[in-house]
Amino acid sequence: MSEVTITVRGEHEVRVAPERAIVTLSVAMEGPVRDAVVARTLELATPVREGLEARQGAGAIEAWSSRRLSVRSERPWSGDGTRLALVHHASVDFTATFVDFAELSTWVAEISAGEGVSVNGTDWILTPHTRAHVEQQVAAEAVRAAVARATAYASALGLTSVEPIEIADAGLITDTGP
Repeated sequence: MSEVTITVRGEHEVRVAPERAIVTLSVAMEGPVRDAVVARTLELATPVREGLEARQGAGAIEAWSSRRLSVRSERPWSGDGTRLALVHHASVDFTATFVDFAELSTWVAEISAGEGVSVNGTDWILTPHTRAHVEQQVAAEAVRAAVARATAYASALGLTSVEPIEIADAGLITDTGP
């Protein structure tokens, strides 16, 4: 029998519990008096910063950071098309990487009730080491699935063996023409 080329796709999926949670939040205020808005924003940001420092010291947070104070002003339009008085906006953004999810839950519940605080989101991630290990396992299982699928096709054609010639991620297999 002539050479037969069988092209298959192997897939494998695994679900892994996250090891880290990256929370982003903002403390922001607005108002007609710039200095008062800035002062109030910094005042509200202080307990957030202190809480993050304490949780990092206790081991619940791996790392955290805050961005510098951001201040902007705008002159909004009224419903009748006239310009209104300046409105000043000030904010401080925070990012924290939690390793203790129970503490994360408690902290988010406490902090989100505070004036001017907006929790922007949480990204659930793996450590780089775990991610690399899981990717290797999933890739190996996907190859095994592809070989099993190709073997089933070959068997249906009456062939007795399969020899993988090329393995690639989706969309990367060499185009050998018709």
